[in-house]
Amino acid sequence: MKAFGLAIMLLAAAVAPACTEKADAQSSPPPSVATEGAPYVLQGTQVWTVPDPVSGRDYQVFVSLPADYDASPQRRYPVLYVTDADYAFPIIRQIARRVNLDGPVIEPFILVGLSYARGDTGVVSRNRDYTPTPNGPRRARDMVHGQGPAYQTYLKTQVLPFIDARFRTAPDRRILLGHSYGGLLGAQILFTDPGLFHAYVLGSPSFWFDQGHVMTMEADYARTHRDLPAEVFMYVGAFEAPGPSPRHSTGADMVADMRTMERVLKSRAYPHLRVRSTVLADEDHLTVAPVGFTRALMAVLPATGE
Repeated sequence: MKAFGLAIMLLAAAVAPACTEKADAQSSPPPSVATEGAPYVLQGTQVWTVPDPVSGRDYQVFVSLPADYDASPQRRYPVLYVTDADYAFPIIRQIARRVNLDGPVIEPFILVGLSYARGDTGVVSRNRDYTPTPNGPRRARDMVHGQGPAYQTYLKTQVLPFIDARFRTAPDRRILLGHSYGGLLGAQILFTDPGLFHAYVLGSPSFWFDQGHVMTMEADYARTHRDLPAEVFMYVGAFEAPGPSPRHSTGADMVADMRTMERVLKSRAYPHLRVRSTVLADEDHLTVAPVGFTRALMAVLPATGE
């Protein structure tokens, strides 16, 4: 987890200039001598500031529209929201384009990246915003944890209405994709307000956090509900479990945790819950995300053959 946080910071520094804070980055001027050495820009992307009026923090959302968005003015699109946007947004955007090069494999969708709070490092922001309790791991006890419920409220009351008001979204087809602590956040929302999204991608989810507190959340939900209307897709790397190689985890067995979660959810026999998972061979916590993203897109956004 610590290594993933460090990787997030390094990657964020590398890709942070990729989006321009304009209503439409397609209007960027063509390259010229005057712009030699300028930061690389992801053409066709947008950056919007969506403040949190409760905490007073500023967050940005990164937006990428489908290639046919302007040519299909009557069409509404599913929206994929992804946590850790500084890292995940440019990767998912390019995966979706590349996978469809030889024909439709993934349905067109609006991609929304959820950035870290302005002025915070990725580690600070995600430790605070993506975790359900203040009981962080010993190695990070000096950092704030447990404001996941407040961040969830911010998403529900600020971000989702903001996106729905500005783009042709299909509000009944929202997907949340989170990796590591982002997957933990997804599970928190799934067990407290599942209707917020219709599908949840929980990638290498940190179910170990606070002695497996997420399983208590699952049990609390099950005690008072007879259905969980959602599609859940989980992935984890095969090396995310204790083992002999340097790539194996030295901490929690995240493979076993994911399988336990899947088994428990299926045992509830919820009539409108669909659960799938995959263990990705030869992948660890730091390498699994791009492969997991690809599998997830193909699973929850398959092309409809239109």
